[in-house]
Amino acid sequence: MGDPRIKHATVAVNGAKLHVARVGKGPPLLLLHGWPEFWLTWEPVMLRLADRFDVIAPDLRGFGDSDKPAGPFGGKEQAADMVALLDGLQLQKVGVVAHDVGGAVAQEMAHAAPDRISGLLFFSFIHPGVGARFFSPDRLHNIWYMFFQENDFAEALVGATPETISRYFSFFLEDWPYRKGAFSDVMPAFIENFRKPGNIVGGFDYYRAAIPPRTNPPGGKAAPAPSPIDIPTAVRWPEHDKLFDPAWTDTLPQHFTKLDLKTFPGVGHFPHREDPDAAAKEIAEFFSGKGLRPWNQAG
Repeated sequence: MGDPRIKHATVAVNGAKLHVARVGKGPPLLLLHGWPEFWLTWEPVMLRLADRFDVIAPDLRGFGDSDKPAGPFGGKEQAADMVALLDGLQLQKVGVVAHDVGGAVAQEMAHAAPDRISGLLFFSFIHPGVGARFFSPDRLHNIWYMFFQENDFAEALVGATPETISRYFSFFLEDWPYRKGAFSDVMPAFIENFRKPGNIVGGFDYYRAAIPPRTNPPGGKAAPAPSPIDIPTAVRWPEHDKLFDPAWTDTLPQHFTKLDLKTFPGVGHFPHREDPDAAAKEIAEFFSGKGLRPWNQAG
């Protein structure tokens, strides 16, 4: 699947096997996908960066061709997998590019193992400063799927037939981009991915891990905010994201002490698919200035 220049491997981490796609040479970049995605979502960006960076795109546990968790598996658990993946690949330090669910994983990595990250670049993602705005009435009609997928019956409904799988996942991949057709060339591959055993519930298990915070009533007692992240961080927030309001960038400086914040114009929820030229340019410019070292052995 995908461009033949991209190589594929399986890496054992924390009792599971993760599928990893990799291409290029140079300072290492770890690309963390969101939902409903897997490594293939990054392919256009990977190929545009391969002449300057060693680009690594894993399937998170539960997604793609990686092993599936035995139940709810959230950001902290995914982050532990990613740190173990760096060990398995003998990478001491990497730049991390993250989107959507991958943004939660990257934040947990930054708290747990800041010495392993040279820099962070996020597209739209949930961060501590969003707070109760996540539940605002004008957003709820776009995030219904998060609550639906926490129910035990969701997998049976979505996976009832090949047609229900196709209709469910193609809806998000067609509706969320501002530039329509962002996934048209890979839609069959994405639908086939979610027809593989375990891949529907594997993604849902991320949302099931988030049940406790989501079932707290809006305006209730909030969990203590984590300490600010003191790693060079770029945020390129999509101008037309239907899910994550660009207004949510207002509190980012409270949570990232070294912040480079800009709007990503002309795109919706998937900048890396909608405008891969601009996405690759932003990634390359940011990480080229961060003094990233070429990959080396852990320790």
